[in-house]
Amino acid sequence: MERSKTKLVVVAAGIGAVILLGQVGGVKEFRDMAVLLNGGQAVQPVFALQPENGQEGGDTALRSQIQIQAEKLNEKPVDAVIDRVWKAIPGYNGREIDVEATFTKTLEKRKQAAPGSPEASKIFYVYREIKPSVALEDLGPQPIYKGNPNKKMAALMINVAWGNEYIKPMLDTLDEEKVKATFFFDGSWLKKNPDLAKEIQARGHELENHAYSHPRMSQLSRERATQEIVKTKQLLKDTLGVNNTWFAPPSGDFNQRTVEIAAAQGLKTVLWTVDTVDWKNPDPASVIAKISRKAGPGSLILMHPTASSKASLKGIIEVLKAKGLKLGTVAETLSADRTDDPNG
Repeated sequence: MERSKTKLVVVAAGIGAVILLGQVGGVKEFRDMAVLLNGGQAVQPVFALQPENGQEGGDTALRSQIQIQAEKLNEKPVDAVIDRVWKAIPGYNGREIDVEATFTKTLEKRKQAAPGSPEASKIFYVYREIKPSVALEDLGPQPIYKGNPNKKMAALMINVAWGNEYIKPMLDTLDEEKVKATFFFDGSWLKKNPDLAKEIQARGHELENHAYSHPRMSQLSRERATQEIVKTKQLLKDTLGVNNTWFAPPSGDFNQRTVEIAAAQGLKTVLWTVDTVDWKNPDPASVIAKISRKAGPGSLILMHPTASSKASLKGIIEVLKAKGLKLGTVAETLSADRTDDPNG
């Protein structure tokens, strides 16, 4: 009995002593020596040794790498401002890497990747947008002429009070180019042409308010100006089910009171960055050249259903795309949402 106790003490002491050697020499050497000290009998370890530079070290290195890249790639939001010339300019969302979500996604993707493939060592970034501290809504009743210059998007504003014969050909071009525009309806036109308005709606375009009788808004009394906006707003709702949010004053004629009257109805007053002046029937090539020269990120491009715009529309869209601009509605262009996809 005494001899057995002595053997047990020796074996236990030997196993304890070899732990340090095991940490240096590795798991296999530890097990071999433990078996030798136990007289050749197998030893069941009560703990697991982690090889040097194991999973924990790799995870720490990955998280650190993501954090370093986040510092390089994060972009701060841009606040909405009132410009001396351009009046209200919308803000633009910032973007930052979600470190923990990126870490988790990268581990999952790497586990699924084939050994040696690019995905086995790639970082799969997860981004989130950060809203500006000052939004367009915080600026109060102000006219808007353009979107944020950091946003590579432009919009086509098509004011409709006449020109029915050109509308469907323009709609066909927009369909072919996969572009959605914003149509501002004169209320009296909408009342006379509900079926054509519904055709425009069926094609997926944004529908908004261009007053009722194409008046000079700055010359009207407060009561009459309110009626012009409210009447068309109600027609949009009753005829098309549209909850109107934008107001384009006819002929670009307005004053601060006009902007405040529209705001009281929940509408933002929007004008244009570049005017095609298509009602003068310019040569289509000159219109395209003008857009190519003057339009940029955030541009709102004014046109009407005219022979000139029907002929130049495809070329206008092509030059805008060639500038690297996406085409969206007025609402999309003036929102703070980002359009770029950092993951391609």
